[in-house]
This record gives sequence, structure tokens and C-alpha cells, in this order.
Amino acid sequence: MTTSDWPLWEVFVRSRRGLSHTHAGSLHAPDAEMALRNARDLYTRRNEGVSLWVVPSSAITASSPDEKDPFFEPSADKPYRHPTFYEIPEGVQHL
Repeated sequence: MTTSDWPLWEVFVRSRRGLSHTHAGSLHAPDAEMALRNARDLYTRRNEGVSLWVVPSSAITASSPDEKDPFFEPSADKPYRHPTFYEIPEGVQHL
């Protein structure tokens, strides 16, 4: 297997100040362990992160930008999903 045959991996990094992982980029690697090591060397070499996720690109399923209106339309008629629907009690922090 040559490097051009290696699967593509998507890399997500959680920064020191962040609470969630964000997409940092992609890389090719023969397996998950090597993808994780390469992601560490490539995307956190200046101590940018505290956690890494590597996911095979083939395992990601995404919605199509061309179908955004019909795909996300059902959420428009559910006002309870919006935080303005609820009253926040006094004393509740970090909501």
C-alpha cells in the first residue's frame, strides 16, 4: 500500500480554552493510531490543543448545502427549541 492509497482522516482539535472540538484539517494515514500520531504532530505542535479526534472521512455523512431549506424547515415550527421560549430562574449560571 502506497501513501496515495491510505485513507483520508478528518482531524478535530479541542483547544486549551475551548469546550468543543473544531475541525482542524485532514490527513492521510494507514490506520487510526498513525492518524492520531500524525494529527498530533501536524495540528498541535505549538501546544494548541488538549484533545484530538481522528475520524475516517468515509464515516462522515453530511447534509447537502443545496437542500438546506427543505432539510432544516421542520425546525422552524418548533419554538420550544429556542432558548427565548424558557424563563431562566434567578441564580442559574452558565446557561
